[in-house]
Amino acid sequence: MSEKRCYYEVLEIAKEAAPEEIKKSYRRKALKYHPDRNPNDPDSERRFKEAAEAYEVLGDASKRQRYDQFGHAGINGAGVHDFSSMGAEDIFSIFGDIFGGMGFGGGGRRGRSRGADLRAQLEITLAEVATGAERTLEFARNDTCDRCNGSGAAEGSERRNCPTCGGYGQVEQAGGLGGLFGRMITACPGCSGKGTLVVDPCRQCRGSGRHQKNCVVTVQIPAGIHDGQVVRVRGEGEAGENNTSRGDLHCYVQVAAHPFLERHNDELVCRLPVSFTQAALGATIQVPTLTGKAEVTLPQGTQTGQMLRLRGQGLPSLRSGRRGDELVQVVVEIPQKLSKRQKELLREFAETEDRDVMPESKGFFEKLVDYISGDADNA
Repeated sequence: MSEKRCYYEVLEIAKEAAPEEIKKSYRRKALKYHPDRNPNDPDSERRFKEAAEAYEVLGDASKRQRYDQFGHAGINGAGVHDFSSMGAEDIFSIFGDIFGGMGFGGGGRRGRSRGADLRAQLEITLAEVATGAERTLEFARNDTCDRCNGSGAAEGSERRNCPTCGGYGQVEQAGGLGGLFGRMITACPGCSGKGTLVVDPCRQCRGSGRHQKNCVVTVQIPAGIHDGQVVRVRGEGEAGENNTSRGDLHCYVQVAAHPFLERHNDELVCRLPVSFTQAALGATIQVPTLTGKAEVTLPQGTQTGQMLRLRGQGLPSLRSGRRGDELVQVVVEIPQKLSKRQKELLREFAETEDRDVMPESKGFFEKLVDYISGDADNA
């Protein structure tokens, strides 16, 4: 996943900015990068959604406090909308108090068919990638008001058709944004696109039909998942307006680094340091795996960089479930300090070396002699 920009940088405001300044800056950014003004421009669409995410956090006192203290990690729990999967009308409807009657699509009866998606971030270990994992999330979300069943009207009353749009939820307006777009069909400013009005609002939700509730969701993370992938939990987002379907909960998975193992697709790589005597004489050595330890046998004359394979000790494929292997990469370490006796033994060994039985060394020095001779001839 790409690294997120600082929310204050996105809205081009100082960290000491007042709430009204934050709102004005977001409104300016949203209108500047709105898809209607920048058709077929992916960068503008990205900036439009980026600004919405920044405003949702900085425009909320508690979320802003957590963000100021812990950065993006502080608000990586559920309860933050997943704007990347929303259309412009959905985003405008969330912040309808800012954009009411601005001449852009605000949802209307036809514009919004489901609740908003939410986003959470989960961290798992590499060992849990091998087996799959389960996480429990506790968070607050906008849910259907259980007192009015989402109608927004107090008990004994009901919603009435909006006199401005006749219950349709949309009106025709001329010259949105100073005539830039000509005549447009927009959300009715009288009912904010709902088509109906609440005369006697519900006391619990104050006529919105929704209010915040605490909820608990269990998320099943499949084995073989990769860092940055998303687990979607259908129907665990926010409730839609007028009892329409719920949005989804998007859980972004982060895989924590392992102290010894590095992932390469479905294979694991372990760098194994060995002494030059172990490499030369051969040895049996224990190496870490996801399930504990395993023994590998170094053959005599093992070279640095050589790979040893532990079959079936890797990770399962997310699609097929077939497990990869663990590759043990040998790293031969040369001692930096030697005792007097060790130096004597190595010198004795050096006197017994026969380069005729070292084809790689012999080939290198023969090529070196030819290379130097060739340079001398060309001089």
